[in-house]
Amino acid sequence: MNANKLLQYVSGYVNIKIEGYYIERFINICTTKQILLWNLKHEDSITLHASVEVKSFKELRQICKKTKCKMKIEGKKGLPFTIKKYKKRKVFILFLILIIVGIITLSRFIWNIEVTGNETINTEEILALVDQEGLSIGKLKGSIDTKEIINKIRLERDDVAWVGIIIKGTNAVIEIVEADKKPDIVDEEEYCNIVSDKDAIITKISAQNGTPLVKEGDVVTKGDVLIEGKMEGKYTDPQYVHAQGEIQAKVWYTSTQKVDLKEVQKQETGNQETKYSVKINNFQINLQKSVPKFEKYDTIETYKKLKLFSDFYLPIEIVENTYKEYEEVVVIHSVEEAKQIGIDRAAEELKEEIEGKEIVNKQVNVKAEADSLEVEVIYEVEESIGVEEKIVF
Repeated sequence: MNANKLLQYVSGYVNIKIEGYYIERFINICTTKQILLWNLKHEDSITLHASVEVKSFKELRQICKKTKCKMKIEGKKGLPFTIKKYKKRKVFILFLILIIVGIITLSRFIWNIEVTGNETINTEEILALVDQEGLSIGKLKGSIDTKEIINKIRLERDDVAWVGIIIKGTNAVIEIVEADKKPDIVDEEEYCNIVSDKDAIITKISAQNGTPLVKEGDVVTKGDVLIEGKMEGKYTDPQYVHAQGEIQAKVWYTSTQKVDLKEVQKQETGNQETKYSVKINNFQINLQKSVPKFEKYDTIETYKKLKLFSDFYLPIEIVENTYKEYEEVVVIHSVEEAKQIGIDRAAEELKEEIEGKEIVNKQVNVKAEADSLEVEVIYEVEESIGVEEKIVF
């Protein structure tokens, strides 16, 4: 709304219809008397629609008499008419004023915090960190020092390459750019050993710099020195170097799973109930009786924050509780079924550790008990081992 339209609304105006054979003369007289007409629209040669300010409306009656035109009011617009319409509805006006004051007051606080850009970093960890520094739900926006919070995150988190905080309306957006995870590397100018980072059997070792302390077939444990950053000279004193080399080894990954031959499993019946409640800050109001009619059920909670505009959140959440009924079913496994279940569970548990590595052998050990089966799965993997460790004198 521009300035002219705002002034017209505040002062009030009427939409009129003028009929007569001297429409042009009517407009000319209005122009001479500096009476502003706008929204001019000719219906035909003898009919004109227009808008005029309330303060100028009375003068139009005299002009209509002079030009032998008829004038009809088609509508009244603006603040004076609105006030007149609701002046007897005091409760409504009071309620409206309270709402406006409430919205203005709420707009001074933070009612929602978002964390974006994080894939591996836990959102709750970032929220806990900024909470310690004064950015939390219900916090006055003017008291938040975003620069201080950004510096704190940078100091505390090595996995954050960049962070920014934008406050829009009642919403605070924390933008994260994660740092690439890199292994600790000793500077090439410094002396170091290469030590084992796993328990393993050496299958191949090649030292480009330094002295190998193990050979093929040797069993090593985590922390053992594989290539020493020191070279012995036949006629010279020992010389310290930055050890370099390639070490291949067999490594074992083990997972043990216990599988009951008689298992009680959940089976959904398809019946469910959904109940709602309203959460105002930390106070929750149940709109319905919260206990479902089912004897056994799982509960799924979803929260939806209310907002007036895209970034104007309110301290109100609609909580949706979905209760899904289930029944317990007894399942009897054969020994072979239990064994396969144990293998599958072990494979899932070790999936991340062995992914992308060369599996040389897979061994499955089964131990039968009275009512269960213990399944041990061992993956033998060929992989590179060894990390640099600085030599401290």
